[in-house]
Amino acid sequence: MHEICPSSFRIYVDADACPVRLETINIASRHQIEVYIVSNGGIRPSTNPFVKTIVVDSGPDEADNWIVQNIQKNDAVITADIPLSARSIEKGAHVISHDGEAINTKNIGNKVAFRNLMSDIRSADPFHQGKGRQFSKSDRNRFVNSLEKIIQTTKKSL
Repeated sequence: MHEICPSSFRIYVDADACPVRLETINIASRHQIEVYIVSNGGIRPSTNPFVKTIVVDSGPDEADNWIVQNIQKNDAVITADIPLSARSIEKGAHVISHDGEAINTKNIGNKVAFRNLMSDIRSADPFHQGKGRQFSKSDRNRFVNSLEKIIQTTKKSL
């Protein structure tokens, strides 16, 4: 069994419907970084010593609230949730979406505005069926590269 090395930062995964949990765990393990897999349940706990499975109460934003309460500056958050991204950035965390896009102070404003616009459109037209883009192999590769870049950059800065 590997002993967990104390690291200066951790990775938090908003795990419900996250398609890159395994990639995150593999990369984090290689770098000996703790990963917190946070969900409302239904995710099998990992036997990996670097992985902590956190099951929060069911309810809206419970996983998000747990992550925000526990992250610190320079931690990484993996999520597609825009409000969680905004709250994480405010605390100084690095945020990556599942498709590998870095979400930061430069683009979070546009993302929040677009999310709000789409919410208004859906509430005005209940028959509006927005079609999400399929998660692709190139999205997965972009995610892996983005997470590696954040880890390398953060390690150098600490």
